[in-house]
Amino acid sequence: MLLALALSFSNIQLNAQSTPQDKLQTPQSFSKQVTRTIGCQYLISFPRNYDATSATNWPMILFMPGAGERGTAVWNVSVIGPAIYAAQHADFPFILVTPQCPVGEIWSNEVLLALLDEVAAKHKVDAKRVYLTGLSLGGFGAWTLGLAHPERFAAVAPICGGSERMQVVVAAHGFAGSINIEQLRKMPVWVFHGAKDPIVPIEESKRMVEALKYAKCEEVLFTIYPEAYHDAWTETYNSPILYQWFLKHHK
Repeated sequence: MLLALALSFSNIQLNAQSTPQDKLQTPQSFSKQVTRTIGCQYLISFPRNYDATSATNWPMILFMPGAGERGTAVWNVSVIGPAIYAAQHADFPFILVTPQCPVGEIWSNEVLLALLDEVAAKHKVDAKRVYLTGLSLGGFGAWTLGLAHPERFAAVAPICGGSERMQVVVAAHGFAGSINIEQLRKMPVWVFHGAKDPIVPIEESKRMVEALKYAKCEEVLFTIYPEAYHDAWTETYNSPILYQWFLKHHK
């Protein structure tokens, strides 16, 4: 009964929108072209045997740090994440790109996509092996970018992040939206979170994992560190397991 009333009310609303409601008002619309300059600071590192003159293309990781690394001192982003592992392992095979988010802002898909295009145009990047990961604020950014553009990434690993699960659910039902559900289903996702996280509750990751499984995504992994608080990234990035998993996947 409630559903019938809701549908009836919805139909009334839709009909009301198509007929004049107030003789003092008239519907209008406008459009305006806006141009602006976008960009960001970032660090980039290359495999030890990288050769820009060779025909070899290399896998790439786009890593987004958390809120604590925002600012204008770009070297702050080097103190956390995959860069630490790369510095300690001479055989690290990835081009690693670490952008810095400005103070007071969150990650912008527009900026990140432009950065990907910039790096790919300048360097020997294998477009079939581009991987995405981030922690905390960067974990939210990884979810947002990965969901919006699954065609760009061979695999995604968000750490202690989250996103809007309903956009996945709606896309799974075939409704038009911002998600390419067929591409999303093919994109492997490995989620990490600390069970005792007091800053980003683990429910944020659980909801997203459940949404991906509901949408019948082909590969969804979820690692919970039972005793970890917000720092679910140190163990993740300091182990070779994530990097080995990345390399198993390509577009």
